[in-house]
Amino acid sequence: MSLQTLIIRYTVFAVIATFMNLFFQRMILLIDNSFPYFITAVAVGTLVGLVVKYYLDKRWIFFDHKKGVHHYSRQFSLYASMGIFTTTIFWGFETVFWLIWQSHFMREIGAIIGLAIGYVVKYHLDKRYVFSHDA
Repeated sequence: MSLQTLIIRYTVFAVIATFMNLFFQRMILLIDNSFPYFITAVAVGTLVGLVVKYYLDKRWIFFDHKKGVHHYSRQFSLYASMGIFTTTIFWGFETVFWLIWQSHFMREIGAIIGLAIGYVVKYHLDKRYVFSHDA
């Protein structure tokens, strides 16, 4: 796959995962705007985005067609582990924007900035540790 195709695919998949993440957050925050709901919204949105992005990356970025419960559980655990650091980048930006502006629009701007930075870092971690031929 060419570098240009990789960048386009990875960007489109990041946008899809970001949309799913923010959609689930917004649905939860429509119920209530309080801090406990905010935490729940961020956690649920992050989990949904993670699962969507894992499937798309596995199949269309890294072309990993290995199957089996043992393989999926090990690989998804590694994938999620690599996401811990990058998720803190995302949560940090989103939370800081929320605390400063107290606006859903600005919270989502912070989330988009944090996710963009996090996805670039995550690609390199996944390539090296999750979807390498040794993994």
